[in-house]
Amino acid sequence: MRGLFIHGKGDVRVENLPDPSPDDTDGVVVKVERTAICGSDLHIYHGDLGEGSFGIGHEAIGEVVEAGSGVQRFRTGDRVIVSGVVGCAQCGPCTRGSVTSCENDGGRVFGTNNALPGAQAEAIAVPKADTSLAKIPDGVSDASAVLLTDILPTGYLGAENANIAPGQDVAVVGCGPVGLMAIQTAQLFGPRRVFALDRVPARLAAAKALGAVPVDASSDPIAPILDATDGLGPHAVIEAVGGEATILTALQLVRKGGTVSVVGVPGPTPMPFPMGLALVKNLTFRIGVCPVPKFWPHLVPLIAEGRLQPDSVFTHEMGLGEGPEAYALFDSREDGVLKVMLDPTR
Repeated sequence: MRGLFIHGKGDVRVENLPDPSPDDTDGVVVKVERTAICGSDLHIYHGDLGEGSFGIGHEAIGEVVEAGSGVQRFRTGDRVIVSGVVGCAQCGPCTRGSVTSCENDGGRVFGTNNALPGAQAEAIAVPKADTSLAKIPDGVSDASAVLLTDILPTGYLGAENANIAPGQDVAVVGCGPVGLMAIQTAQLFGPRRVFALDRVPARLAAAKALGAVPVDASSDPIAPILDATDGLGPHAVIEAVGGEATILTALQLVRKGGTVSVVGVPGPTPMPFPMGLALVKNLTFRIGVCPVPKFWPHLVPLIAEGRLQPDSVFTHEMGLGEGPEAYALFDSREDGVLKVMLDPTR
């Protein structure tokens, strides 16, 4: 089969790989029907998360084509969403869907090293299938299903951790795909306004289309939001970039007693934390990796009922065989690209 491999900074290749098989009796093999490139994949692409050669990608949906004898909830022929992160399936947190709090495996992510295969491939072996998969129900498009593998739950985590109350002001720093998901899910909590900060015109336009107030961050992004909030700042700020400058912007922007929720993935370089600023503002700071399966029961019905319509974040679809070009496009932020879908049949 074919799959995308990273061989160093900016070096993504299409390679022929052995066909996968279940890694244990509780695993399955999924024939990948659609996969996508995530912003966190760019950290690997840029060489920020170490070096090495391994299969890349952690967002995939497809059909179960082989199942281990111990798998109980799924069988061959089921079309499924694959969680980008998996746990041991046995400890208390895993059985509750909080796989990132796994007490044994620590929550493993596909396509970040050789421990788990990359999902940007024609097929993928999925361990712990009973807690790592969800069936794709009627009313959920393929695009929405792909978003449910990671970035839609991650955006929702950002909104949930932000402690948003009805009528409050919210800001989202970074309007890449995760930021756009945070904008859409933050609105489930009834905020008065959602301000959206970014420097890329296409991203600001997408945020505006979702009902947010766009703020061009190429100049001072703080002053216009303070002006709009009587000098107080928003009650909650969701940071969806993971950069030192953007996290500092979030901390500066939030009003006293507010909450900063970080779901952006930081790089490996240690960054200073403005402890004094956090202290005088009496703020709450929350950060973490999303336990994807935990939020499926919340989000899948909202998509099926039309209350969440996240598909517009996909602006480009390319074949798996065009993987290197797809990465270059996504990294360039050109041609209005927001998120790239990959078709393994091409």
